[in-house]
Amino acid sequence: MDMTGLVSGAGGFIASAFVVAGYTMRTMIPLRIFGILTNVVLIVFAVVHHHYPIMALHMILLPLNAYRLREMLLLVRDVKKSVNSDLSMAWLKPFMTERRCRTGEVLFYKHEKAEEMYYIVSGRFRLVESEIELPTGSIVGELGMLSPSNKRTQTLECIEGGLVLSVTYQKVQELYVQNPAFGFYFLRLVSARLFQNVGKLEAQLAERTAQATP
Repeated sequence: MDMTGLVSGAGGFIASAFVVAGYTMRTMIPLRIFGILTNVVLIVFAVVHHHYPIMALHMILLPLNAYRLREMLLLVRDVKKSVNSDLSMAWLKPFMTERRCRTGEVLFYKHEKAEEMYYIVSGRFRLVESEIELPTGSIVGELGMLSPSNKRTQTLECIEGGLVLSVTYQKVQELYVQNPAFGFYFLRLVSARLFQNVGKLEAQLAERTAQATP
């Protein structure tokens, strides 16, 4: 075998090793980084050995991997920022779908199976049992994903027509599996919101008790 064939075989082996190693990675960010490295190696290999179809393929895949990596890094950054600031879940918007609601419409009932959560964009919405009106920008229904029974704890009613965004628990679980950092901060955020809601309910209960006391 001449030197050119030897180099070609070695280059192909290295490129194949990069591809196989990429398949062993379980989380999205390391996978995307390794995918970018694999694209670069295969582009160089294809240029040196004039394999232009391979070069064209990986020149297409390279910016796609870079875009997906940036998307996941931004997601982790935004959820981390929310944990450390206002507990907003606005970072979920790119993964949500729109739903128009009419006055009097019930989005979900107490005790029914919970499969998605909602972000309130406009309109007025009320948790019926606790008589709490939710402001614009609120997320509602996220706790159903964490409860063992996946049951709704209250009924959500639209009292003035508006727009909500919804995301399924399955989509959130996919993001969780793809990126453990996202999962960690998401759990912290939901826990913080739970304690915040408990604090509001305690304050309302204390206020009603004080009003009822002669």
